[in-house]
Amino acid sequence: MKDLWAALCLVAVLEGLMLFVAPGGWKRAAEQMLALSDAQVRRIGGVVLALGLVALYFVRH
Repeated sequence: MKDLWAALCLVAVLEGLMLFVAPGGWKRAAEQMLALSDAQVRRIGGVVLALGLVALYFVRH
């Protein structure tokens, strides 16, 4: 459970870092996401999720 909280904190740090370092780029990316259909966003989310799980597997083993 401790690892889960650490991972969630790391996500918050990375998200905050992106907003702090490149707010304009983040806004442009958000605008582009709004132009995509729900199905496209869902596919992108699925790919990112799968890549994250694969990376986690390799990091933990």
